Amino acid sequence: MTEFIKKLVKTDDHAGLLILRITFAAVMLPHGLQKLFGWFGGAGLVKTINGFEAGLGLHPLLTIFVIVIETVGSLLLAAGIFTRKMALLMIAVMMGAVATVHHKFGFFMNWSGKQGGEGYEYHILAVAMMAVLVIYGGGKYSVDRYLSRKLFREN
Repeated sequence: MTEFIKKLVKTDDHAGLLILRITFAAVMLPHGLQKLFGWFGGAGLVKTINGFEAGLGLHPLLTIFVIVIETVGSLLLAAGIFTRKMALLMIAVMMGAVATVHHKFGFFMNWSGKQGGEGYEYHILAVAMMAVLVIYGGGKYSVDRYLSRKLFREN
């Protein structure tokens, strides 16, 4: 069990990863809060579950998974807790969004309002950002780094 936890929290010691984590979480968290609470013009939990089921055919548990990853996962990423695992889950959510919704609108965001929906360029950036965190972990200023150093006496 100790080896599993050690691998879970092991991280690079680079301070710049904090910027990546905080920026991504600041962008992703509002999307989750829209779905969960209806904030920022969102639908809220029940309407989101019903809409994802009716419009996308997603099982309600999968919709709840997406919402939890977007909200709780964003907070965990911001703090650098289980960074690699959260980043992998974010990649899954982003790829799922592309596969179920955004691919049909093409590459670009809907700047002109002519596409009928948003493209997947944002998702590519999000996946790339999360891939960096999968590779390097949470960085110097993360709970993962603290746990690595304190629990496992790493320098």
